[in-house]
Amino acid sequence: MQYSIESVTDKRQIREFLELPKRLYRNNRNWVCPLDDDIERVFDPSRNKKFSDGEAVRWIARNSDGTVVGRIAAFYNREDAAIEEQPTGGVGFFEAIDDQSLANLLFDTAKNWLSERGMEAMDGPVNFGSRDAWWGLLVDGFEFQPLYTNPYNPPYYIELFENYGFQNYFNQYTYNRALKSGILSQSVYDRVQRLRESPGYRFEHISLKNLPQVADDFRLVYNKAWTGHSGVKPMERDEAHRMMRSIKPIIDERLIYFAFFNDEPIGFFIMVPDLNRVIGRFGGKLNLINKIRLWFMLKVTHRADRIFAIIFGVAPEFHGKGIESGIIHEFESEVSKGGMPYRSLELAWVGDFNPIMMRMVENYVCATRHKTHVTFRYLFDRTREFKRAPRIGVKKAQ
Repeated sequence: MQYSIESVTDKRQIREFLELPKRLYRNNRNWVCPLDDDIERVFDPSRNKKFSDGEAVRWIARNSDGTVVGRIAAFYNREDAAIEEQPTGGVGFFEAIDDQSLANLLFDTAKNWLSERGMEAMDGPVNFGSRDAWWGLLVDGFEFQPLYTNPYNPPYYIELFENYGFQNYFNQYTYNRALKSGILSQSVYDRVQRLRESPGYRFEHISLKNLPQVADDFRLVYNKAWTGHSGVKPMERDEAHRMMRSIKPIIDERLIYFAFFNDEPIGFFIMVPDLNRVIGRFGGKLNLINKIRLWFMLKVTHRADRIFAIIFGVAPEFHGKGIESGIIHEFESEVSKGGMPYRSLELAWVGDFNPIMMRMVENYVCATRHKTHVTFRYLFDRTREFKRAPRIGVKKAQ
């Protein structure tokens, strides 16, 4: 089969780029059609700050009949690229029929474009933006419905990536636990008891009436807890407030918790109802009618019966003091009151390079590994030694 590649530049090609997965996954009951605008904002310079020091391009591939059978995007941000051992760009939004020659053509096109712009490696499939969306290739857990903006793909994509030469840079685990009280380990209760005996600590969920303060508290802890990680930059105040405003329509106050010490924020656990339980029937469109349907299904019929844990963080100076136990215990106490319409909780994006976070989720949240995504890396110089992502919080042997 002969294939041709086209850059996506006009409205027709954008529509074809968006419609391809809707055809590929038509008979897959686990796939959830993402919102078209969630994809398009990635490629909109007015809404994606990565364009301030970078570029992005997308392609579609046609067969000899003119039918679109593949797509891919390539992108780089100079500041992000410079963090890596070699300048590294990214590829993402890959979709294709099961044909290695087609996949190779798409990967080669992306590689050549990145190489021309000074890149020496590419990660994929990743996002031209934050890691919490469209990041990683699903390799385990195909039988489960994905979380909102989490990638889903057929199993044959694994071979398409690996046969081309991509290698496992790190794993990202999604954890699951039933939403009921009384399943925490005894060590959690012991840690909570020690906190209760130490003055100054308190744990509570937020109030929507005080959302600007919530945004400020979140930013304070986030910049302490996360900016030490590779590729994570400090969050500006405006960005934190925009984030809180953007999720305000779906916030359930009982799902966002903060820890305080002497009234200063030291930790947070942010969860929201999982929109993928609702938006699958929208066909990618979030028009006025679907916005009303979304509100009704979230607030009235409670069709979103799964919680999506977005992010967790504790200020470094309070590590090892049981703050995560205090937060999850407070949440469990709220669950025990009844009245929540949710049945399960999923925590996504726990990297295998962060064993401390893995232990925390497994031992203190008492969740079990549910799905696995892989971030692959491809070195353009095939003679160069490949290295997996460095582990966080693990001291190197002297």
